Amino acid sequence: MKRIKQTLAAAAAVLMAISIPAHAETTLTIHYPMPGFFKDVMDTISKKFMEENPDIKIAFANPSATYEEGIQTIMRQAGTAEMPDVTFIGLNRLRMLNERDIPVDLTPLVAAEGDMAEKGFSDNILKLAQVKGKQVGLAFATSNPIMYYNADLVKAAGGNPDVPPKTWDEVIELGAKIKALGDGNEGIDFRWQGDDWMFSALLFGAGGQMLSDDESKVAFNGPEGQKAVEVLDRMVKEGGLPVLTKQAGEQAFTAGKIGFAFQTTGALRNTIKNVGGKFDLRTAHIPLIDPENGRLPTGGNAVVILTKDAEKQAAAWKFAKFAAGPYGASVVVPGTGYVPNNELAAKSPDYLGTFYQENPLFRAGLEQMPLMQPWYAFPGSNGVKVTQAIVENMSRIIEQSATPKEALDDAAAEVESLLPRS
Repeated sequence: MKRIKQTLAAAAAVLMAISIPAHAETTLTIHYPMPGFFKDVMDTISKKFMEENPDIKIAFANPSATYEEGIQTIMRQAGTAEMPDVTFIGLNRLRMLNERDIPVDLTPLVAAEGDMAEKGFSDNILKLAQVKGKQVGLAFATSNPIMYYNADLVKAAGGNPDVPPKTWDEVIELGAKIKALGDGNEGIDFRWQGDDWMFSALLFGAGGQMLSDDESKVAFNGPEGQKAVEVLDRMVKEGGLPVLTKQAGEQAFTAGKIGFAFQTTGALRNTIKNVGGKFDLRTAHIPLIDPENGRLPTGGNAVVILTKDAEKQAAAWKFAKFAAGPYGASVVVPGTGYVPNNELAAKSPDYLGTFYQENPLFRAGLEQMPLMQPWYAFPGSNGVKVTQAIVENMSRIIEQSATPKEALDDAAAEVESLLPRS
């Protein structure tokens, strides 16, 4: 009798297994940069995605500290077993990746979706992750540079914290007064380290461009570039801009010892958390050297599919749309400070519709969105070296080891030698 019961139980188990649809689990390995900004965001998005797609598992590769390290990691791993299925690449490095034919072309996938605008992906948003019309990725996190300021120091220096500076002259003048307060206070922290993005903020803000229209020669050493480096030089000489590492600058500002900080709006959430109640933190638009023709670089990254496996590509496309879609944007914006890369998320009360009314510190980046233009991607395989050349020469201005003109001319000569030859 016992044996009969065991046989019946086994048969029942087999029948039950047959009646439940089998789902082969697909595992996607995903790489991303800047865990200080994105770890919590990625964890939240992946958890929600896996809840809605139980047949797809997300596994994260070791994140890269910066966008520059991220692109170098992917370039090294391309075509090997170590290469992740999906990565998040700085917008200015999509071109370099595409020139090596590493990413999957998303153009047919976008076309097959039908009206992407209904899902919040307008043509302008799609273009942020295109290279010569090819859809290399989907913009995930987008940002522009803003002004953070310590309202307490501004007030102590005789300024009006309710009317922040609108020009670089006003910033530099007030920065000097804050430095003159003594007690270890500095006037300005301008985030020049790491990449060419904040130099772009000055250059584009003056109405300039990196290369000529045909990309055959350097253009950033023209009149607009000269104005840009002169402002940087004046920040040091007149405005109280010290020589600090990126980390030291962040720590000094959040400790209440720097009046103005200029960097990505993507750092806002961390800045709010690190400042706590130490001082009255405010944000405002970054000044433009040319208020009429000035523009701002679009920072951030795009989600890019790398895997050549058809099954994984289908799963990766689901993830890319989800991460860059309205839910992803509704996590990225409040979790970091980046501006919404999805129009449905920005407008819908289900996502961010009331967020900006309730969180005024986030408005500066949002209000500057009409000024955003692509973060320039240099042609050829020397993009990282080009960036290093610009950063190293900007550091000479900060350290006062070269005049603005010398540093700019040297940067131009180095970059010129790194451009591809036709």
